[in-house]
Amino acid sequence: MPMLAVNGTQLYCEDSGGSGEPVVFSHGLLWSTELFEPQVQALRGRYRCIAYDHRGQGRSAKPGGHSVPIETVYEDAVALIEKLGVGPCHFVGLSMGGFVGMRLAARRPDLVRSLALLETSAEPEPPQNAPRYRAMATVARFLGVRLLASRVMPIMFGKSFLTDPARAEEREAWRQRLLKNERSIYRAVLGVVEREPIESELGKVKAPTLVLVGAEDVATVPAKAERIHSLIAGSKLVKLPRGGHSSTVEEPALVNQALSEFLAQHSGGHPSP
Repeated sequence: MPMLAVNGTQLYCEDSGGSGEPVVFSHGLLWSTELFEPQVQALRGRYRCIAYDHRGQGRSAKPGGHSVPIETVYEDAVALIEKLGVGPCHFVGLSMGGFVGMRLAARRPDLVRSLALLETSAEPEPPQNAPRYRAMATVARFLGVRLLASRVMPIMFGKSFLTDPARAEEREAWRQRLLKNERSIYRAVLGVVEREPIESELGKVKAPTLVLVGAEDVATVPAKAERIHSLIAGSKLVKLPRGGHSSTVEEPALVNQALSEFLAQHSGGHPSP
């Protein structure tokens, strides 16, 4: 580590270590482990926090081919958890990471102690969105992400974060992180756009599940979270009064509170690191 050889690729992985129950963080499209920095900082004293970059994103290896299918990203997560020997873990997935988490909990219940799904969807990409996202993938492939930044920021962040004068520096920092994406990111975008739905498998999810969404999320609107909640028996739904598609950094205090309470409820104790 930080690079881990799994499933025929190299994944960037940050591991806080310690003897606490493992929590694995799986980020959303276009981002990296940085999306969960506030949560790792809040939880690392009680849990072993493991955050990784998906294949083709962040500091992980960049594959060739037409796309990075979600099924491959799911298989990477299985391989990572098994290689680190941290199953069953608490799995926290945001957006794309949620696509992974739902597949994990439904298909490999032995690897998932609890599941937290943030700003995600069990449905395929809405038909009205797919052409726009495919066009953006084409622009990213041939011209780079810079031309897309002004269109992507309002998708990834909610109105409160985008209009707060006091958070101008934060916004610019995240815009710069967005611009770090290489042209090869188009493969990850296509993998998300072309994903298959997972709704039919959610009845198999038996792990305790938290479904969280910000009221300002326009990428996966709150109705998507409500749908997941209705399909996973016994799941808990939390709607934040603010926050868009990146609530972990937009509203870290609210997310940390919800996540801390959920993990405490479904942990066997809090060993010291």
